[in-house]
Amino acid sequence: MSVHTKRVYDDPDPADGTRVLVDRLWPRGVSKEKAQLDDWMKDVAPSDELREWFEHDPGRWDEFRERYRNELDDRSERVQELLEYARTGTLTLLYAATDEEHNNAVVLADYLVDRLDEG
Repeated sequence: MSVHTKRVYDDPDPADGTRVLVDRLWPRGVSKEKAQLDDWMKDVAPSDELREWFEHDPGRWDEFRERYRNELDDRSERVQELLEYARTGTLTLLYAATDEEHNNAVVLADYLVDRLDEG
């Protein structure tokens, strides 16, 4: 039972377990075959409004995290699906952003781990 993040451009690995793309937009230059996804959950990605406001600006990171977690609170059905994936093995959240520390998958992974820890 673990949750990881990984760029969708990195090669798939059997250790990834369940691979879920968590971006609203399909990543440029990646075929569905290369991505080897188990699921694509566009609707757990940040809203267009939040994504456009954030613009991957590390100076907005703390507020982005808070606002995105609030959005996730309103998407409980899809969050439950991700939690089920995590409870049955390894879950890897895939994203396209170049910044590996400041992206929606990092926030989502932390959010899921918090929910798993709650029981």
